[in-house]
Amino acid sequence: MNNYLLFEVGVEELPSRFVSSTLEQIKSNLTKQFNEDRIEFDNIETYGTPRRLTFIVKGISERQSNLEEEVKGPAKKIALDENGNFTKPVLGFMRSKGLKEEDVYFKQVGKDEYVFGIIRQEGKKTCEVLKTILPEAVKNTTFPKSMRWGGKNIRFARPIRWIVTLLNDNILEFDLEGIISSNVTKGHRFLGQSEFEVNSLEDYLAKLEENYVILDQDTRKELIKKQCIEVANSLGGEVEFDEDLLEEVTHLVEYPTAFYGEFDETYANLPKEVVTTPMKEHQRYFPVLKDGKLLPNFIAVRNGNDYCIDKVKSGNEKVLVARLEDALFFYKEDTKRNLESYIEKLKTVVFQAKLGTVYDKTVRMENLSTNILEALNLSSEKEDAIRAAKLSKADLVTGMVFEFTELQGIMGREYAKVSGENEAVGEAIFEHYLPRFAGDILPQTNPGIALSIADKLDSIAGFFAIGIQPTGSQDPYALRRQALGILSILMDKKLDVNIHQLVGYTLDNYSNLEFNKEEITTQIIEFFRERIKNLFRELGIRYDVIDAVLSSDINDISDMHTRAVELNNWLQTDGLVEMLTAFNRVSTLAQKATSSVVKEELLKEDAEVKLYNEFKIVKSTVENLLNDKKYSEALDAFASLRPVIDNMFDSVMVMDKDEAIKENRLALLRQIYDTMLMICDLSKIVYK
Repeated sequence: MNNYLLFEVGVEELPSRFVSSTLEQIKSNLTKQFNEDRIEFDNIETYGTPRRLTFIVKGISERQSNLEEEVKGPAKKIALDENGNFTKPVLGFMRSKGLKEEDVYFKQVGKDEYVFGIIRQEGKKTCEVLKTILPEAVKNTTFPKSMRWGGKNIRFARPIRWIVTLLNDNILEFDLEGIISSNVTKGHRFLGQSEFEVNSLEDYLAKLEENYVILDQDTRKELIKKQCIEVANSLGGEVEFDEDLLEEVTHLVEYPTAFYGEFDETYANLPKEVVTTPMKEHQRYFPVLKDGKLLPNFIAVRNGNDYCIDKVKSGNEKVLVARLEDALFFYKEDTKRNLESYIEKLKTVVFQAKLGTVYDKTVRMENLSTNILEALNLSSEKEDAIRAAKLSKADLVTGMVFEFTELQGIMGREYAKVSGENEAVGEAIFEHYLPRFAGDILPQTNPGIALSIADKLDSIAGFFAIGIQPTGSQDPYALRRQALGILSILMDKKLDVNIHQLVGYTLDNYSNLEFNKEEITTQIIEFFRERIKNLFRELGIRYDVIDAVLSSDINDISDMHTRAVELNNWLQTDGLVEMLTAFNRVSTLAQKATSSVVKEELLKEDAEVKLYNEFKIVKSTVENLLNDKKYSEALDAFASLRPVIDNMFDSVMVMDKDEAIKENRLALLRQIYDTMLMICDLSKIVYK
């Protein structure tokens, strides 16, 4: 099909963070409604700029497909009266479905007959259905913050100013609360025409380009990168790209032009992050480096061409210098004192009303980081961890971090260095905030690892102890993110540490609170269990594998991850269905055992004797392999029991009339089942 739909929603400048998500939402709304309304299409392309959200639907059908659906009504026994006439329940069913008497019939379902009917409905023209679908797709879009304007009821991130809708070169007119769709769009706010007509998809794309609008966000992004690289090369340096910043800048402009600005070299001598943070976070500039060192330049991207670019350059330089002057002032003031001198002020900063001050938190972190290092047999680094814990939050009350909150931890490391602290302490201060977001770097030093886990676990345990837990989409204290941070560290560093034990240590630090330790521990472990499930799913591990691995207590997270990965791969084994069928039979019968003690003198049949003898060998092999964390090999060894298990089930009646023999056979199966659980619960694996 060559049919197409062009749908453009023109708005006041959208915040850049809303562009991608709004495109996805409206595309999802359109897709859902097309499917529900039986409108076929090939694909939906989405394009966005600050002023327009564009959707191009390729291969859209000219009509809805015809509807033919079988519907079920009341049972026959209540559908007919004693004279064979339809009763009120049936007549009501027919009215609700638009059916006539000749359209209904009876059909057997299970033991009873029911009334059925076929609903037939001829598909409408797509152009008619779209007049309802398109407005609803826009109205059903949600935002963290939305607004109303001009007395309209519709809410959107910014006022909608125009709508373009073309269906196969024809204007599709509809009314969105007084905004009438047409073929009139707008060019770049300053460089293009204020309004112009478009008569086809090709005409639309061509005229936007003529009017200084680069519609495709991917094209804009690549152009921005190319321009920035060229500008940086002209300065003899390299541009430092930040993907999030690049994405943001892409959605701030319709026609990008990159240019460079300059600032005094005095500022370049400040710690790199002190300069680049206001550059990136506040001004949306890209830093320029040479041999890893900051050059006294920045690269900005203008929404327009190079007209009067010198004035634009000068204006941007003035704004940045004001920011850098603030940073220089705060740095000079903060470094007049050593970092330790700020600790006392932490006693006046409340962490949480019931959990004490930030100073109290650092004391708990000292204790817990010591416990973690001892659990990891790294007590030799305890002194650095304790010192780093003591200083970890001191930078929060410095002028620099108060003004630029993004620099917490970064300035702690810098001020520790200026104060003469050793490198390990400074690095641990920075690393204890890691990871700060999904995909962020992880702590690398042992004191940093211990402190990062301690900081996050202290928050989780404290909030759970006072009854504050994430619910639904609500997680105001980011406890889920902190739990994922702990899990990421444990898995990445393959740390053999007992999470139950760590939770216990953490809760012991809250002796001033009243709570049931056993109950709160259970809640926290379950909280971690859910995070593990989500994390493993994101890593591509099958849901049934996750259930199999999580069937036992959560202790060593890194070990569980290794098991899950190896089991996930092992499930490609030939003959898997037969293997799992055999072990599921073992699992089912093992639950009936009252003991796992096998009495050899009660093993009467050759098949059960052979199984018992081979099992003893396999069990020893499995235990040795598990000690070496060779899980795939342990699974192979355990799977080798399948033929003798099948043979026993074929040859022996497990549920024998003799109670002693029956219990003995069940005990053997229980031992096999318990050995399987040492690896994972194979009965959780789903197979076809």
